[in-house]
Amino acid sequence: MEYKKVAFSFASIEEYQHDLLIAALADVGFDTFEDTVEGFDAFVVATEFNETDFNNVLMDFGDELQYTYVISDIEPENWNEEWEKNFSPLIITDECYVRATFHDEQPQYKYEIVIDPKMAFGTGHHQTTTMMMQYILENNFVGKLVLDMGAGTGILGILASKRGATEIIAIDNDEVCYRSAIENAALNEITNLTSLCGSKEEIPIKAYDIILANINRNILLDQIETYAKVLKSGGQIYFSGFYEEPDLNMIKNHAADFGLNYVSHKKINDWVATKFEKIKN
Repeated sequence: MEYKKVAFSFASIEEYQHDLLIAALADVGFDTFEDTVEGFDAFVVATEFNETDFNNVLMDFGDELQYTYVISDIEPENWNEEWEKNFSPLIITDECYVRATFHDEQPQYKYEIVIDPKMAFGTGHHQTTTMMMQYILENNFVGKLVLDMGAGTGILGILASKRGATEIIAIDNDEVCYRSAIENAALNEITNLTSLCGSKEEIPIKAYDIILANINRNILLDQIETYAKVLKSGGQIYFSGFYEEPDLNMIKNHAADFGLNYVSHKKINDWVATKFEKIKN
């Protein structure tokens, strides 16, 4: 699979503008973002890149931002070089150490996760993934059946397994992500994670204890009803991939329509992760 990279350079940019632009690009297909000294790089599957949609996003910002950008093609064989330049080890709440295969082990941490992205989103560095991992570390996963939607590299499911989950179903609609989750599970000696390629229609009909869904607002709004149907009474669901304003209230209100009670949320910059529980019958 080929990607396009858009390298943005800004004369100046406020944090909220940075986040709003990334959110707008995510809405038109961009799925990975890497901060740089000059600004950030945005990546999109080449076949998903729509120049009209891209230009419309930039037009919406008008003269609010001063920037330049360069669009280039990223061949599959160059992806590892691209992410290796930006991938540094990550520590989550002093318990979980996330590294690539070329980093040294750090056995002092309770959990170690080895990730080889292979063009799949989810190394733990994005705020949404970090917050979801924090939730996994804070809550009980022992003996739980877990559904991981928009699984990307499989990092959330891998951590859920290390936290004691008995079975994880990881689903992503990107074939690269599907394969990446399988490979990363093997790297981490995880044997109870099943990776599936598709969307909500691929969810096996089971009664899940916990659902993890780190995607984006529009997909979550479309799929919440399906999640509620397969989540056990009293089960937990964690959402991320959206902003506090205006997205959080939209998610809360829609979730409530299907018996999902808001419990809490985390925030890093303007990104949000939330915890809900299904009303007990």
